[in-house]
Formats: sequence, structure tokens, C-alpha cells
Amino acid sequence: MAYKINNDCIACGACEPECPVSCIASGSPYYVIKEDDCISCGACVGACPTNAIVEM
Repeated sequence: MAYKINNDCIACGACEPECPVSCIASGSPYYVIKEDDCISCGACVGACPTNAIVEM
């Protein structure tokens, strides 16, 4: 199951470098996870200071 970033995102970018497949990108106004590329590893979840990354 892929992850998504909800409205709690503060656009800090902490999650982006944690993704081993580079599926997180800067969006407007929040970061976004490319659902088709996400391997559901959860590496980004622990890096998020606002718990904005959730399972879809």
C-alpha cells in the first residue's frame, strides 16, 4: 500500500532524502508522493516531524 502526504505537511523536506526510490517531490504547497513509484517501505514516515505521511 502506497503512502500519501496530507495537509499536515509543513513543506520542510525532511522526507524527500529518506526515500530510496526518489518518489517524493516538492509540490504546491505540500510535498507529494508519486503513488505509482512508491514501494511502501515507510522510510519517509519516521522522518516527518508532523506525522503528515499516512498509508493510503
